[in-house]
Amino acid sequence: MDFLRPASWEEALAAKAEHPTAVPIAGGTDVMVEINFDHRRPEYLMDLNRIGELSEWEVGEESVRLGASVPYTKIMEHLRAELPGLALASHTVASPQIRNRGGVGGNLGTASPAGDAHPALLAAGAEVEVESVRGSRRIPIDAFYTGVKRNALAADELIRAVHVKKADGPQQFSKVGTRNAMVIAVCAFGLALHPETRTVRTGIGSAAPTPVRAKAAEEFLNAALEEGGFWDNGKIITPSVAKQFADLCSAACNPIDDVRGTASYRRHAVGVMARRTLTWTWESYRGAGRTAYRKGGAA
Repeated sequence: MDFLRPASWEEALAAKAEHPTAVPIAGGTDVMVEINFDHRRPEYLMDLNRIGELSEWEVGEESVRLGASVPYTKIMEHLRAELPGLALASHTVASPQIRNRGGVGGNLGTASPAGDAHPALLAAGAEVEVESVRGSRRIPIDAFYTGVKRNALAADELIRAVHVKKADGPQQFSKVGTRNAMVIAVCAFGLALHPETRTVRTGIGSAAPTPVRAKAAEEFLNAALEEGGFWDNGKIITPSVAKQFADLCSAACNPIDDVRGTASYRRHAVGVMARRTLTWTWESYRGAGRTAYRKGGAA
């Protein structure tokens, strides 16, 4: 195994173009586990830790540009207001040591359906900025996951950053695991309210071959909220609406039985999390912050 250590982003792109099979490594919290257990043996490893810009973030007027290597700890500490769903998901990532090393770019590169960042990114409607010597492009998060641990990156492309719109409404994240720390999700669920567009987005992890959205559930809830005038009157969502939303979220799953849980349990758990996160986010919206959200800014 050869080790590549570019000193700049341009050097990294050139190295990736020359060695398309090179596996990028920054935090190493996913890649090194696979190497240590001999699940993969890449011909080249590319260390990106000398490229400082990958660990930087920028808060713009409407969105956050998050460098691929920004560790979860920094998201928790500095971006809780702008990216509340992702900050909540970051809290559930493994141990403090791993949260200090791992970043969203690694989750995206690995593209495991159990990655904790994926449901929050799906719910927020993120875009992945990727680049090669041929140029750069942004991939909508909905088009990024292409199969089990597969993504839309070309062989010569690297993930540079993730662009996430600043929250204009409440967001939540929930995860089922066998213990409180160092746990891989049995299943996970993210939910984001978008009052500016009067829409709801979801994200489901570890309950299908790829991270997915519950689009039928979103369409149902969007229609129910609009028809009932809920965005304006702030009324409590009825139990029947919440149950139908939860059932549709469960139906969006395509899970398997494995050592962490059965397919039927995953479907059930996703439904429970969908109902609970809807209750939490809607209570937040209709509470003290509703007027502020309706004016286009998070409270």
